[in-house]
Amino acid sequence: MLRFVVVDDEPLALEILDGYLKKMGGVQSVTLFSKAREALHYLENNKADVLLLDIEMPEITGLAFLEQLSEPPLTIFTTAYRNYAYEGFELGVIDFLLKPISFQRFATAIDKVRDFLSLKKQDTQLEPGEPAPEFIFVKSGVNRIKLYFNEVTHIQGLKDYAIIHTGKEKIVIKGSIKMVQEMFPPSLFIRVHKSFLVLSKAIKRIERNRIVMDNHQIPIGRNYREAVERKISLY
Repeated sequence: MLRFVVVDDEPLALEILDGYLKKMGGVQSVTLFSKAREALHYLENNKADVLLLDIEMPEITGLAFLEQLSEPPLTIFTTAYRNYAYEGFELGVIDFLLKPISFQRFATAIDKVRDFLSLKKQDTQLEPGEPAPEFIFVKSGVNRIKLYFNEVTHIQGLKDYAIIHTGKEKIVIKGSIKMVQEMFPPSLFIRVHKSFLVLSKAIKRIERNRIVMDNHQIPIGRNYREAVERKISLY
């Protein structure tokens, strides 16, 4: 059961997101705010599991809002402006919804939150030591799982965790994206953003400032674009 806080200065946007959440199961509470300062005060004194946060607001931007929280909830940005995705992911948001938001896309984002929280409980870790050329072992409880590098499409850093995406599943491990990058071979993987590491050969195409890979769209950080273009020219 999840506790949601929704912050948006547009009444219609609040109404739509509140309606979407009422259609979903596993929702303990929904607290709505049209004024960002009131939401900040609330979050300083109350716990929430998920924050749905607009970016363009008159009192304070969503980016500045998130930076002021010492321990922000899992955050999904909601905005009409695609260009904010890059800054958002650098602040550790789990997803980015572009208005107008369909219920299907909204439900996908909430599923992503639930998956992350569920996988986080498994206490999965990359095994220390020198990885083999083709794989690395992942320790989950008493189990050891062989993870082949070429099955990994991309890794997303999220606060103190990393979400490893394969074609079949997601694995959440304790540790930063920087730690994962040091254990994954640079001949196969490329850092494309402060929060993303991608299997080079899995990149299908680049559209402006994002990478398109099957069902995923991954932002390219401004400081990484030149290296990304050099790398994909080899494939």
